[in-house]
Amino acid sequence: MRFSTQTLLLQLGVVLLVVLLSGTVHAWLVYGRIGAEAENQALTLARTVASDPVIRLEVQTISKEAGTPPPAVLASGPIQAAAEAARTRTGALFVVVTDETGLRLAHPDLSRLGERVSTDPSDALSGKEVTTRNTGTLGPSAGAKVPVYAPGAAATVVGEVSVGYSMESLSQSLAEDIGPIALTAAGALLAGVLASFLLRSRLQRLTLGLEPEEISTLVHDQVAVLQGVDDGVIGISADGRITVFNAAARRLLGMPGASGVLTGTSWAEAAVPEQLKALTRPSAHDAEAVEIVAGGRVLVANARKALHRKEDLGWVVMLRDRTELQELTRQLDAVGTMSAALRAQRHEFANQLHTIAGFMSNGQHEQAKDYLARISATGPLKFPVEQAQLLQDPYLQAFVGAKGVEADERGVALRIGPETLVRGHVTEPQDVTTVLGNLIDNAVNAAVAGSSPQRWVDIELLDEPGPDGGTLHIVVGDSGDGLGNFGADQVFVEGFTTAEPGGRGTSTAGGQGLGLALVRQLARRRRGDVRILEPGSAGGPGAVFMATLPGVTGPSEAGDRLNVVEPTEGRP
Repeated sequence: MRFSTQTLLLQLGVVLLVVLLSGTVHAWLVYGRIGAEAENQALTLARTVASDPVIRLEVQTISKEAGTPPPAVLASGPIQAAAEAARTRTGALFVVVTDETGLRLAHPDLSRLGERVSTDPSDALSGKEVTTRNTGTLGPSAGAKVPVYAPGAAATVVGEVSVGYSMESLSQSLAEDIGPIALTAAGALLAGVLASFLLRSRLQRLTLGLEPEEISTLVHDQVAVLQGVDDGVIGISADGRITVFNAAARRLLGMPGASGVLTGTSWAEAAVPEQLKALTRPSAHDAEAVEIVAGGRVLVANARKALHRKEDLGWVVMLRDRTELQELTRQLDAVGTMSAALRAQRHEFANQLHTIAGFMSNGQHEQAKDYLARISATGPLKFPVEQAQLLQDPYLQAFVGAKGVEADERGVALRIGPETLVRGHVTEPQDVTTVLGNLIDNAVNAAVAGSSPQRWVDIELLDEPGPDGGTLHIVVGDSGDGLGNFGADQVFVEGFTTAEPGGRGTSTAGGQGLGLALVRQLARRRRGDVRILEPGSAGGPGAVFMATLPGVTGPSEAGDRLNVVEPTEGRP
């Protein structure tokens, strides 16, 4: 039997029991009230009869005589006439008058005259007024007994008057009153049944038709799944309240405190990115997914409508971390670019070696020396990066060289500024790759979209030693058209991008518009920052960005010696 059915039957049983008990108690109280009223009425009638002067005088007269008059004399006497008149007038079952010994002087059944009463008359004959419920010769009755006093001032009891009303008439009165009682009980039972069915229906809606055992199993499974997965899960009910907010979602969104604090609060007022709230609006579709930056991470978020048997349960928002994937993809792209460059230049190195060998064979030593100088000026590898020899760190040299190949393919010259000086080696390549790569990519895009005929990107890097690791300063400028009317507050907002045709937009489609927001959050997480040095102007030069990354460099493998660079003409 289903739990809801059990609950319904239990409620019906309780309602039925309460109605029966209430009806029984009510009937019992009514019966007692009618009996008490009958006793009071009998007592009043008995007092009236006992105080009748004729009754008092006649009873005194008979009491003084020796013996009791025969029944025929009593039947025609004034006592019998007065008692029967009072009984007929009031509808009593009987009005009995006795002498001081308890012998009947008046009775509805004339054959009982002169006999002793069937109930004990001692209380009334002793001067007490009593009410009784007993069974006599005329059946069960509720009545009263009062003493009859002799005429005069002396309080001498000469007999008693006993009056009774039939209990059968009381039952008839109760039967007349039981109709409303029964109707009231039936109405209460019907209301209880309807309330039980409504409660059952509500219980089924609230539990989605699940049994308590199933609900308990679901709760255990929910806790195990939600707290065991690395993906963030946020549940929003149909009325816009947060019902689920697991620890992974709190961690990915960089929200301190317990995730249970948000449970039950309004989703519209929650301190989460607006892009997440937009996913749950009526105009959103389940298949839509967006990339957002939160807590120094790149997250992919999507929302799906939750339905159960065509009932709208709200939304489920899923969060997945793509930060590491983007970093690995960037590194893989750099390695792929470097590999392609190495394969392309293998033949060129062979030709250069053959040229040098030819110079030496012909004794043209000066020409060989000049040729070697020109080769060394382009760095260990012939990347299309001007002044690549200023980068002594192998990681930076390889990464910037790979970026130079990509920029060259798009017609942009990547140049290393003459003020570049990196004495240590990179110890946090992932953070450096993310920040430097995003700044270079943005600069190349701006140079390509700019109106200047000369397309270039300038990079200057400088490291600063520190007790907790060196700080790397990165300055990137381009030949683009600058930021225009956009300020720093807009540039670093998630979604700002120059990839849209016709200018800057705010779309995050295809992952655009995340770079600057991501690098600033990453830099600030390391207690650094990314800011705008120059906003640029139309026609060039473009915007200049500066990034500060503390703790990303360490002493060089050669004992932290200073890498001396030959000064450029005109510069110290």
